[in-house]
Amino acid sequence: MSNSHEQVGAGSPGAEIPDPLDAAAVSAAVDRALADIAAADTLDALKAVRIAHTGEKSALSLANRGIGALAKDQKAAAGKNIGPARGRINAALAARTLELEAERDARILVEEAVDVTAAPRRRRMGARHPLSTLQERVSDIFVGMGWEIAEGPELESEWFNFDALNFQPDHPAREMQDTFFVEPPSAHLVLRTHTSPVQVRSMLERELPIYVLCPGKVFRTDELDATHTPVFHQFEGLAIDKGLTMADLVGTLEHFTRQLFGAEAKVRLRPNYFPFTEPSAELDIWHPGAKGGPQWIEWGGCGMVNPNVLRAAGIDPEVYSGFAFGMGIERALMFRNEVSDMHDMIEGDVRFSQHFGMEI
Repeated sequence: MSNSHEQVGAGSPGAEIPDPLDAAAVSAAVDRALADIAAADTLDALKAVRIAHTGEKSALSLANRGIGALAKDQKAAAGKNIGPARGRINAALAARTLELEAERDARILVEEAVDVTAAPRRRRMGARHPLSTLQERVSDIFVGMGWEIAEGPELESEWFNFDALNFQPDHPAREMQDTFFVEPPSAHLVLRTHTSPVQVRSMLERELPIYVLCPGKVFRTDELDATHTPVFHQFEGLAIDKGLTMADLVGTLEHFTRQLFGAEAKVRLRPNYFPFTEPSAELDIWHPGAKGGPQWIEWGGCGMVNPNVLRAAGIDPEVYSGFAFGMGIERALMFRNEVSDMHDMIEGDVRFSQHFGMEI
């Protein structure tokens, strides 16, 4: 053939395209292929050999293509010459592949062996944040009393956050130094300053009577220091029913504080003013386990729901009455578990959470 001395760039160095009818040349090409296959010591090397001797540009593949140019009476002889040769190479490749794969698997078993008797490297376990577990503890106490848990949006309408709660337009809490207002001002949206808007939503959405606890995150423009943070957590309670009085409020708070602080805990109310309750009171608790000894500690506010708030929610104050209260979860954690600095709660150091374990 005219191309019998053409060099094969992808084959072995010096390899020539054999004449399909030349049995000796074909046999020599097979011998070169078998030698290269035997010399391949890795699967990657064997892959290169496979391409060199069986690929489209290999000597035998080009010789096989040359059969088409032969005379009709020569094609059968050429096919019988080339076909078995290519078959021998493919069989050798398959056998060598199995050998190299077995060697690789044996090597991996040695290199990646695991000493099951060695001491393991233990990962440090995390812990839930004590604010989360305390909030759940408070919620569980009220659920045990037959109350429901209510939630609402943190981005709140100014009407729900202030107007419906009897905050007059000139109330100081509406000013920028206390409230995060959202642009544009015409949207009348704020980051809620308390969870009281959830109480209003509950009065509008639920059937009477209502007994709900509203825990959640709130926002105020406070500077971060040892006792203040611009983002903190509250839980507020609301009860609306026929015939509720301050005695019901006191009884509820006494039961709650004893569940949270122990059987010796007590509550007392001091007169105060809040726009959404009338009468209003400041709540103090007698904390028997306080640092430095048992003492009265100021905790939150409470009172009977202001009739204006009931009317804003469409509830007749002549038929129904209610009481409400609210406390800070961070503050409860501080005096309940002797945490002295607010920074410890928000810096995300897992060692702080691990100190409390999974339950507090």
